[in-house]
Amino acid sequence: MEMKRKTEILILILIISQIHQNILAQTPEKREFRAAWIATVANIDWPSLPGLSSDRQKAEYRALLDHLKYAGMNAVIVQVRPAADAMYPSELEPWSEWLMGARGKAPEPYYDPLMYMIEEAHDRGMEFHAWFNPYRAIFKVDPTFNDSTHLTLRKPEWFVQYGEKMYFDPGIPEVRDFVTNVIRDVVKRYDVDAIHFDDYFYPYRIAGVEFPDSLSFAQYGSQYKSNQKDDWRRENVNTIIRMLHESIKSEKEYVKFGISPFGVWRNKVKDPRGSDTQAGQTNYDDLFADVLLWMKEGWLDYLVPQIYWPIGFNLADYQVLVDWWNDHSYGRHIYIGEGAYRINADSPTEAWQNPSEMPDHLRLSRKYDNLLGQAYFSAKSLVANPLGFTDTLHNKLYQYPALVPVMDWIDSEPPLSPRSLRVRNTHNGIRLDWIEDNPVKPSYYVIYRYEKRRDVGKLDPEFIVAIDRYDDHFYLDQQVRDNKRYRYLVTSLDRLWNESKPSDPVEIKHDPVGKDGGFWFF
Repeated sequence: MEMKRKTEILILILIISQIHQNILAQTPEKREFRAAWIATVANIDWPSLPGLSSDRQKAEYRALLDHLKYAGMNAVIVQVRPAADAMYPSELEPWSEWLMGARGKAPEPYYDPLMYMIEEAHDRGMEFHAWFNPYRAIFKVDPTFNDSTHLTLRKPEWFVQYGEKMYFDPGIPEVRDFVTNVIRDVVKRYDVDAIHFDDYFYPYRIAGVEFPDSLSFAQYGSQYKSNQKDDWRRENVNTIIRMLHESIKSEKEYVKFGISPFGVWRNKVKDPRGSDTQAGQTNYDDLFADVLLWMKEGWLDYLVPQIYWPIGFNLADYQVLVDWWNDHSYGRHIYIGEGAYRINADSPTEAWQNPSEMPDHLRLSRKYDNLLGQAYFSAKSLVANPLGFTDTLHNKLYQYPALVPVMDWIDSEPPLSPRSLRVRNTHNGIRLDWIEDNPVKPSYYVIYRYEKRRDVGKLDPEFIVAIDRYDDHFYLDQQVRDNKRYRYLVTSLDRLWNESKPSDPVEIKHDPVGKDGGFWFF
């Protein structure tokens, strides 16, 4: 009987321990990049259709951000230049056809979509990463196209056709100058947090078709032998990445520069430094993107490798790749690009029919020290909540808010603390007011709320109730219970998410009728 009792106690201890471990596995770090790509090309994510009114475009974008906020995102990566065009007013390139249905046509009634999108993201405490496609010029070539104002007809020597698309030729110095100027213009005029490229540099190879850059190679690649064209192409891309890094930082040092490459740098069979994968195309050998060099040289602030394969996939195993990228961060940030669009109960791949596959990706990547977050392609997939994944993010994996990880090589100096925090009861909740003394206005404030005195001062994510701009230096906490005693702290965040020391704590018992409406300090 005694032995049976000991066995039962041991089993109970093991169960409690496992529950505890499961809770810990679901508790995120306080800092984690959580982003969604919002694709505008072909109206993938926004706007839903070309030609919508300005009010409808704005309403759709706000709704999209609200969905992403529910999912736990703290950043959006928005495609602002899909194909030598612009989702904003530009003197360099025409309005995008995916905005109003015709290239060069402005929104009606007129507004600046990029300015609007940035403001709405910042109002929700979300970073805005402006996503550019550097070299795609025409998404699908139309033989009848005859717009004499378009750059492809004004500067035909800059472009080549490959497959059904038209591309800038990366080997031409004037092309690199032009693309750099396009991006410098946005950095200068707009309050973006980052400049972002995806995986398209030289395009993915078409079987049996060589990229038609023989003329530019003959003109600009004279120092390379005929069998070194691939090296020349890589150097062309290296050059523009270096140019962009210098250009962005010279305009605004705090603006981040990040790239989301294809998930495989090189296969190990071609390079012992590569991953143990069998990818059909790779960054280095096919897209001529030597992303490791860019990280080593400090030209980038972050990478988001697109690892859109399941755990255990024989050609490119998710676990093998996150392990490899973790070992190749070179002191910069690595976030993992996740293919949320693949989650589907009707998928031909069994793994994507499993509701646990994508959550398991997140749990696995969190085990690595150098993997600091995720980005999901694309926004509409999170809105669709495939196999309940978005609900899983909201209820479990992103249950608590997270601050964007700090990039201390750019800036590590925290702002000053808010001071003179006061609280008082209102009929709608508890109102917090504070005074701001920072010489540069903080980007956001973090509101911490505690229900137990022993927890006060722990700046852990479970105590964060809000992260927002609060330009008027007040916050109304409506998620409170009558006659419940609460304690609050507030911290300031600069635009690079450095966090101040907390304000002095303040305590109050919620009394909605105002009988207990004074201020409590301790």
